[in-house]
Order: sequence, then C-alpha cells, then structure tokens
Amino acid sequence: MTPAVQSLCALSQTQSNPSILNGFFPPKPPNSNQNLSPKIKISRRDFASLSFIVLSPVAPASAFSFGISGPKDWLKEQKKKASKFVLAPIDASREILRSAYLLLTKDSEYTNKDLEEIQVLVRSAARDCVPQERNSIVSFQASTGVEVCTFRLVVKNASSLLDNNDPVKLEAEAMLNDLIRSFTSLNGLASETDIQLASNRQKVAVALMDTISFLDKFEQGVIECLEV
Repeated sequence: MTPAVQSLCALSQTQSNPSILNGFFPPKPPNSNQNLSPKIKISRRDFASLSFIVLSPVAPASAFSFGISGPKDWLKEQKKKASKFVLAPIDASREILRSAYLLLTKDSEYTNKDLEEIQVLVRSAARDCVPQERNSIVSFQASTGVEVCTFRLVVKNASSLLDNNDPVKLEAEAMLNDLIRSFTSLNGLASETDIQLASNRQKVAVALMDTISFLDKFEQGVIECLEV
C-alpha cells in the first residue's frame, strides 16, 4: 500500500471515529465567557464617581519602569478629563468662605446666631483637615488610619503618577500644609472672637481672605500635579 493510500485510510478512520483526533489535537478549552460574572451596569451618575478610579495612587517607579509609555500616557489623559471632579472640593470650599466673608461684612447688627453660622461655614470649608474641628465619627475614622482630610486626598490623587520626590508633588504638599495651618488659625479665631466688635470682625475677615488666598495657591499646585 502506497503512502498516499495509507493517508487516505487514516483520514477515513478519523471521520468515522472523531476520538482519534484527540491524539493529534488537544481538546478545546471551555468557553471562558460561561464563567464570567453578569455584566455590571453603571449609571450615568455613578460614572462621575468612577472618574476618581483613574486617579488612585499607583507606584510609578514600579508600575511603569519598563519603558512602556502607553498606559501612563492614557492615565494622564484620564486625569485631565477628571480634573474638574478633583478640583471640585477646592472650588466648593472657596465659595463657602466667600459666603462667610459676606456674612461677616454685612451692614447690620450681629448676633450669636450669625457667629454660629460663620463657624459652621468655616468648619465646612476646612473639609475635616483641622483635627480639632472634626466630629466624633470622623475623629474615630482618623484614629483607625483612614485619611479623612479631603484636601490631602486631592493631592494624593492628583499626584498619583508622580514620583515621591517630584518637585511638583512636594510643592503641592507644602501648599497643603500652609492651607491647613491657615484653616486652623481661622477656625480658632472664629471660635474665640466676639464679632459684636467691629475690630474683631475685621480680624476674622482678614483671616478669611488669607485662607482664600492659600486655597487659590493650593488649587494651582494641584493643577500642576494634574498637568492640565
């Protein structure tokens, strides 16, 4: 029997008995899609919060030390798109401080209610970054190691793709420390000052404007970290 005839006979046997093929070809792997979890539907509202995922802290030295620029460039682009969400707490605090300033400089008599409202506004603008002004729940979270200072979280997210010793990151952290000191001073002044006296109100107003100035500088530092 010639080799050609032998090949035809072998082929005929495999057609009548498919199991013979298993000796030549490994079985197909099971369909991986069968074991996948059900698709997760993300609402439009949830997408805004998921924008922060691209800003989660990473270790640039280890994650991107192989010369692969693609993923890092993509993450930078996502950071730029999500920049308005990162900067939102800063802008909100600035508006709160401006409201407190307008309340403090109004042309009318001041009451204890006005003082309480100013104190509430200042604490709200500080975003839990002044330890002395945190409520019991936030203080407990901080004691367990949870980062509760919103502005510190903003810096961490904005600078997540920068090295720890990057001058831009270090400058933003220094601006954050200045901002926290300014808020601490402002909170103390607003809590202890008798705003019935015009001179005392003026002191608080000056401290308010100083804090807004530090907030503006901090915002610029964050923008430089985001590279937008």
